[in-house]
Amino acid sequence: MTATADAEAAANELTPLADYLGSVLRRLRALPPLDLDLTQAYGNVLAEDVVAPHSYPAFDQAAVDGYAARWEDISGGSRGPGYVPAPSGMPGGRSIRLNVVGDLGAASWRPVRLTPGACFSVAAGAPLPIGADVVVPVEWTDQGMAAVEIFRAPKRGYGLRRAGDELVAGTLLARAGAYVSPALVAVFAATGIGHVVVRPSPRVVIVATGDELVDVGRGSQPGQVVDTNSHALTAAAAEAGALAYRVGICDDDPEALRGLLEDQTLRADLIITTGGTGTGPGDMVRRILSRRDGGRAGPVAFTEVALYPGTALGFGTVGAEEVPVVCLPGEPGAALIGFEVLARPAIQLLAGAEPVFRPSVRAHLLETVSSPVGLREFRPAHVAERRGGGYTVQPLAGGPYTLSGLAEANGLLVLGERVTTAAAGSTVDVLLLDRRR
Repeated sequence: MTATADAEAAANELTPLADYLGSVLRRLRALPPLDLDLTQAYGNVLAEDVVAPHSYPAFDQAAVDGYAARWEDISGGSRGPGYVPAPSGMPGGRSIRLNVVGDLGAASWRPVRLTPGACFSVAAGAPLPIGADVVVPVEWTDQGMAAVEIFRAPKRGYGLRRAGDELVAGTLLARAGAYVSPALVAVFAATGIGHVVVRPSPRVVIVATGDELVDVGRGSQPGQVVDTNSHALTAAAAEAGALAYRVGICDDDPEALRGLLEDQTLRADLIITTGGTGTGPGDMVRRILSRRDGGRAGPVAFTEVALYPGTALGFGTVGAEEVPVVCLPGEPGAALIGFEVLARPAIQLLAGAEPVFRPSVRAHLLETVSSPVGLREFRPAHVAERRGGGYTVQPLAGGPYTLSGLAEANGLLVLGERVTTAAAGSTVDVLLLDRRR
């Protein structure tokens, strides 16, 4: 049997990634909803549709600083009762003079009515007097106080906003599953909403395991590896919208690991471990969490998945509360890819977000690449929009294990299980990463 045939046979024993993800996500449920004050709702996902209880604007109001008037009194600068010759150089050679009978500010509340030949001085946001159907900007006038001379006549309806112009009561403002953005907070507040029902942000605890790990701030020595993963995965969980807590390093001590996980279930909706998912002598996480008790399988099942990099993944629950736990490989590149593929969708599902997966596009491949047979590869890449439409994708040097490539990537090139070579010029799938730069 050839090496290629051996690789194909080994790959056939792996669980397809799509099947594995489906089996994991079916076991998760969105967190119970909470009724939160509007100031606390930002960043959460709505648990139910939100409908406007009131219109916006709530009343007819001035949109600009100026003079609220009747359009028939100013239209065309006609030679009506208010006509006066315009100062030299004014457009049209004529102007309109109106009596200013009062001032209205944003805090004005008493209803007032316009009479022919009169106007009110108004500030932006002020309620309109009854009968007003135009606001003349101050720049188009002599800015008079007792009487005002108007040099330009705007169109009817200029400079004002009618009640419900933007939103009327009963309008669907947002559907369940939408993120509460700052702009959405503004819309809710403007229509009289003070609280909304949301899914809480998942509390995610990140634990790095391994006797070889040392904390950041020093270089690695033989027998030591700087703990990259717990820092990186905490940042990734926060970027995904979670309340992320880094526990730090746990040695390969069975009792210490069990105790730490049990303690963390009190403050976690999801636990992510990194390291120890393989079958080697030092892979303590797999040995401890998959251990059979009384003939039953352990709380976490470890599966060899057709994924590159990092085929060994774990998922299950821990503690009396059965808190979900995701176990990722220890190699930093594989851990970050595993997070994108498995942990991030789990966080999105717990948060009630839709969809749970990153957006993807089809892109024109700029460079020929090879991929392991039988594995679905996720490779760091740079995606760019093409002039005239569509996308191009450039694989980054070093492949999926390269941290520098992951740091530069704004997308992940996806090569399917049956792809061993993707030629330059072919069309491939790319996951788009939301990198704030």
